Amino acid sequence: MGRPRTAWQSAHGCGTARPARKPVFARLLHCVAALRVRAVLGRGPVAFPRRPPRRPGPGVIEGKEEDMKLDFIDVDHLSIAATNMRGKGKDPDVSDLLPSVRARGVLVPLLVRPNCSEGRYEIVAGRRRFTAVNAVAREGGAVKPIPCAILDEGDDADALEASMLENLARVRPDEVSQWEAFVALVKSGRSVDDVADTFGFEPSAVKRILALGNLLPRIRTLYRRGEIEPATVRHLTLASKSQQKAWLALFDSEDGYCPTGHQLKAWLFGGNAIAVKHALFDVAGAKLAIVSDLFGEDSYFADSDAFWSEQMAAIEARKAAYLEAGWSDVVVMERGDWFQSWDFVHASKRKGGRIYVDVRDSGEVSFHEGYVTTKEAKRLSGGGEEGGGDAIAAKPARPEVSGPLNAYIDLHRHAAVRADLASHGGVALRAMLAHVIAGADLWRVDIESQRAPKEDIAESVETCPAETAFDIKRRAVLAVLGFDEDTPTVTGRPLHRPPFAPLFARLLELPDPVVLEIVAIVMGETLAAGSEAVEMIGLHLGTDMRQHWQADAAFFDQLRDREVLLAITGEVVGTEVAAANAGEKAKTLKAIIADSLAGANGRTKAEPWVPRWMTFPPTAYTARGGVGSVKGAARVAFDLSASAAAVPAEQESEPAADETPLAA
Repeated sequence: MGRPRTAWQSAHGCGTARPARKPVFARLLHCVAALRVRAVLGRGPVAFPRRPPRRPGPGVIEGKEEDMKLDFIDVDHLSIAATNMRGKGKDPDVSDLLPSVRARGVLVPLLVRPNCSEGRYEIVAGRRRFTAVNAVAREGGAVKPIPCAILDEGDDADALEASMLENLARVRPDEVSQWEAFVALVKSGRSVDDVADTFGFEPSAVKRILALGNLLPRIRTLYRRGEIEPATVRHLTLASKSQQKAWLALFDSEDGYCPTGHQLKAWLFGGNAIAVKHALFDVAGAKLAIVSDLFGEDSYFADSDAFWSEQMAAIEARKAAYLEAGWSDVVVMERGDWFQSWDFVHASKRKGGRIYVDVRDSGEVSFHEGYVTTKEAKRLSGGGEEGGGDAIAAKPARPEVSGPLNAYIDLHRHAAVRADLASHGGVALRAMLAHVIAGADLWRVDIESQRAPKEDIAESVETCPAETAFDIKRRAVLAVLGFDEDTPTVTGRPLHRPPFAPLFARLLELPDPVVLEIVAIVMGETLAAGSEAVEMIGLHLGTDMRQHWQADAAFFDQLRDREVLLAITGEVVGTEVAAANAGEKAKTLKAIIADSLAGANGRTKAEPWVPRWMTFPPTAYTARGGVGSVKGAARVAFDLSASAAAVPAEQESEPAADETPLAA
């Protein structure tokens, strides 16, 4: 049975094609110049051809064109349409538009269509311009009616297309917003190729964006907010719904490990993800289940056991072909073992060379042709031709001392040096410091990375007064040691460690006070954030956070608990104010606290304040727990009390007047 005739074909003949429609956004651009002319001449609404004239047919009057009307519409008669790509979430940033809108108003028309109310319209494209006009109105500026191009009522596909095109031409929307628009267009009858042609995308790029539909709604929301990285989202598009739910449970867990990035891919595939490109067999003929990664060029096998069954059969077939070609042997190495070329020497097929097959856990297979072991090469070189490819180097000279004798010498010299070092604390301190900085021999000390979960937190730490003060002292130490002042740390990093000997020699030249300043900087760089060491050192030094910290935007962004916010309001502003605002939202409470700390908006400036969690020792606002600093302080207090209880009574007595050193 043939395809049914459409209404257009019924009216104009089966072979007649429907005339192509001019894209809405292109029609809108043609309207802009004329609307500006109309503003100068003072004429009424302007109408422009919306579509090319069609041949007469059912419901079409010959000679009449469908028009797109342009007019100026008051701001209070406009609202954001649900089809607008930027219709969701908070108002967009319009700082780049405001100067122009203040000076000359809106120059490019908004694309609107009538809504259910008489004389009112909803904005399909142009939310940023609309937001800028409202911002000018809130500032008290004069706001004129906005130029608008009016679409037909209810044309959702055209509305979505226009909104998408406009946003792509200006500030690129996030991938989730693109997905929402693309899905709506596909549902309205657009094919993937149509969407790609309209917006200038490759079809594969449209498919990648549509792949976000495989995600649970909450994952898309987290991605839109920036709480999940793009690499993690792309791997989650390969996951089943049950795997996504399991991953979200790990994401919400405070104690569990949540895999991200490439670790997530390994977690999804139960180990290494095996790419289809590594298959030696006919993938189409094997009919194995394959998961396509639309964000990359690779596809992956869903069943690794089935892959290895086919892959090993293909390797055996290759082995048989090599043997038939005259090679003496084909050695298939254990999976995961690497072919270590330094243990082998090239040898021709005539001289007994073998094929070594290197099989990686990733599924990749390498065939190393024409090799023998070094031991076999020595035997072969004895009778080989002069200058042949299989010749080996001459036997090295016998060393002066054997390995065991070298160990004997090293151990006795070590014992003698540390016996002398035990009486020279200053030298030992300098040697210890050089070991930490240079990472020499048995020492391995890591630098605190100060890694933050969010960019605004990282910026807050980098620019705080405490970090600035520490960096000034660190630069002074770098200069004393002769290091580049732009080096990020005094403590060496892997592949960037100074040699031990010259560093130790420099430390021996420096006086004790300077060495102790270097020790303090190195200790600070290697002090783990959130550790008991931070707690204990802060208690001993009496660290006052008010001298090093002030509440900033990043701090308030993380505050979301109303019970805690009310308690903080009581601390900063007073219990009466807190009680009076007990029913307010978190946003209002934050504003009260911030205004009081800054002395803004008519509020009296409060005394320098630090939340209880950040003091030394820290405390909590509620009994619900979950405060890391409070937990750490509790562990320190417990360890100290247990240690004090274990001290024998005789050790607590006053020391004798003739007290001697530890070792007389």
